[in-house]
Amino acid sequence: MSGMPIRFLVALWVALPHLSAVAGTADDDLRTAARLHRGGDTGQAVAIWTDWAARGNVDAAYNLAVIHQYADGVPVDHAAALRWYRQAAEQGDKVAQFQIGLMYQIGQGVVADEAEAHRWVTMHRKHHLHHAHSPQMVAWRQQALALIEERDRREQVAASRASSALVVAELRRRAGLDSGRPTATASLDSTTTIR
Repeated sequence: MSGMPIRFLVALWVALPHLSAVAGTADDDLRTAARLHRGGDTGQAVAIWTDWAARGNVDAAYNLAVIHQYADGVPVDHAAALRWYRQAAEQGDKVAQFQIGLMYQIGQGVVADEAEAHRWVTMHRKHHLHHAHSPQMVAWRQQALALIEERDRREQVAASRASSALVVAELRRRAGLDSGRPTATASLDSTTTIR
């Protein structure tokens, strides 16, 4: 009877690494799949990526697309590559969107379509255009404009004061009020004339 709990603990200790692998996180599993793929076991890597892609993982879908597009351990299958890229792209993956655009541009697995290529390549930019009109962006733009206008006003006032000081100094010199002493605040260069 006393041997039974010890055997159970030993069995649990042996099974624990396998249980943690089953309950692994996406990052852990994707790293494992990458190691398997680099080691030549693409079949197991594909199984892991497919499982995570079915759960909506963008990185897994993207990896499946790449290996099918470039025949990296699997036969070339542009239709499958496009399907996996689409899954990642529809979840906002910019690189997948761009890859779909390239496939449409060169006609890889689809009929070449310049308009569709352009749509996919620029999709993420158009998707974020709505931010330009959000109240926060409008407020930030107004604040930036006010800061720029204030800076420009200060610079113009400083330039105007410097120019005015030069004009006054030249007029005082001509009127003989400065008795030929150079002023520290302003001096005109010899090519400047006041009329």
